[in-house]
Amino acid sequence: MLFTEKKEVEVERFLLRLANGNCSQIDALAEGPRVDSRVNITMVVLVIPVEDRKPVVGRMFAAVTQDISNTGASLVLDRPRALDEMILVFRSDSGIRFLRAEATHLDPMGAGFYHLGVDITRLLRTADFPELQTVTF
Repeated sequence: MLFTEKKEVEVERFLLRLANGNCSQIDALAEGPRVDSRVNITMVVLVIPVEDRKPVVGRMFAAVTQDISNTGASLVLDRPRALDEMILVFRSDSGIRFLRAEATHLDPMGAGFYHLGVDITRLLRTADFPELQTVTF
C-alpha cells in the first residue's frame, strides 16, 4: 500500500507547519494587526521602472502578486531589481490600468526569488504619459 495512515499524518503535520510558518494572518497575531488588510491574490502584473520621473518601457518586466491591499501590494520577482519608483500594469475586465508605486522593501525568498513590497500612490492616465500607450498586456 502506497499510502498509510501514519504517512498521511506526517504529511498533514508537515503542511500545517509549512502553512503556520508562511501565513500572514498568523504573523499578524504575533506582530499585531496591519494598518490595512490584505487579500491573497495571485496575478501577473507588468512592472515599468521609472527613472528621472519618466517610465522606461524598454526595461518592463513581469512579476506575480502575492497579496494586494487598498494601499499597496507585494510582488514576487525572479531576481533582485533595484527599483525605487515604478508603474504597475494591472489587467482587468475593464482593460489595463497603470498605477504609480514606490518600493518599500526587497527581501530574498530563496531559490532566486525576491519579495518586493510596494506602496501604490495613484492611478495614472495614459494621456499624461504617451509612452504607456505602447504597452500591451
